[in-house]
Amino acid sequence: MKDDDTKLYKSVRAYQKALVESKITGSSLAGVFRGADPLAISSISSKLSGDKEITRDTIFPIWSMSKPITIVAMMILYDRGSFRLDDPVKKYIPYFADLKCRPEDPNSLPYCCKNDLLIIHLLTHRSGYEYYGDQAGGGPDLRFPFADLDDFCKHMACQPLPFEPGTNYVYGLNQAILGRLVEILSGLEFFEFLKLEIFSPLGMDKTKFSMTHDDRQNLQPLYRKTSMSVGANADKRIGVEYKIDQNNTGITTDFDELRYEEGTRLQYGGEGLVSTFDNYRKFCEMLLMSGMCCGQQLISLKSFQLMKTVVTPHSIRNGHFDNGFGFAYSFFVLEDSSLDGTGSPTGIFGWSGYHNTHFWVDQSNDIYGLFMTRTTPFTWEIQKQFRAAVYGALR
Repeated sequence: MKDDDTKLYKSVRAYQKALVESKITGSSLAGVFRGADPLAISSISSKLSGDKEITRDTIFPIWSMSKPITIVAMMILYDRGSFRLDDPVKKYIPYFADLKCRPEDPNSLPYCCKNDLLIIHLLTHRSGYEYYGDQAGGGPDLRFPFADLDDFCKHMACQPLPFEPGTNYVYGLNQAILGRLVEILSGLEFFEFLKLEIFSPLGMDKTKFSMTHDDRQNLQPLYRKTSMSVGANADKRIGVEYKIDQNNTGITTDFDELRYEEGTRLQYGGEGLVSTFDNYRKFCEMLLMSGMCCGQQLISLKSFQLMKTVVTPHSIRNGHFDNGFGFAYSFFVLEDSSLDGTGSPTGIFGWSGYHNTHFWVDQSNDIYGLFMTRTTPFTWEIQKQFRAAVYGALR
């Protein structure tokens, strides 16, 4: 191992240890790769009661890291001419005709939206379909036992949108709707399409929407904290301040939220996949290589560039602190590295998942990073400080 690699490994591992010692995460697995070659890879056990050591067979719910996979599925179909970006969704799913929008006056009734919902709006989180359930109330909850994606879309289309489609950004359930579009456009069940077109070519044999009894023996338990906020108890080792309610912290298997039942047809393209570290890094490697897989383009260079094209610039992200990241097709893209402050170069892209799985791709340095743990609540700081540990060591 080279000296630079040793320095990188030590930096990554020190960060993992700091997360455990600060009671931010339990066990974790982190790696930095150049193509298929690891520059540094480190697994650390928390030794917490009920936690598990992470192995190559450990299964993680990847939640929103499902989203880029669904976007790649859509780009495969786009390359085949199956749809146009400006096609109205109602052309394929009639439920999305005659949508309602919420007026600014909360005392007024919803009105008929003037704009059609277009496929490009779903690809870029500009549809208005936000997350509901406990956070917003009134709309579909992912835990509701919908029969399949068609049933889910039927319920979604009844929700009044917070703005005219295409006029603003709100993070939400777009990719779950896109999963149904994939089914309609391809004639295959969503998972069957993913398996045929993405998972099998990449060798992602453990990435799926369900788990067998044996799979569940390898499921990483959740390190759950019912309250955690930036504030007191500064921990300078990881560059962030946390305040944690230690009385409500612990390892649990009671909060999967999604069922992962065998044979399920409720295959949420934005939230529903489980995967392993080795499986997901193959997806990251494909992205590093601009859509190349096994010497062939899984998606065209044109589609790959579209996926990375910022549609919601960092400077106009309403209601968000400007950290220099704009949003593309379910990727964050660093537009202003001075606002990020980690040493990461402009142009990196990636995404994260609700239980704190994180990845980013850096084509300028020909590397990608992947961090997997299982803890809530979610925080972007883990992604940010992991990158700081990597680029600090690479300088």
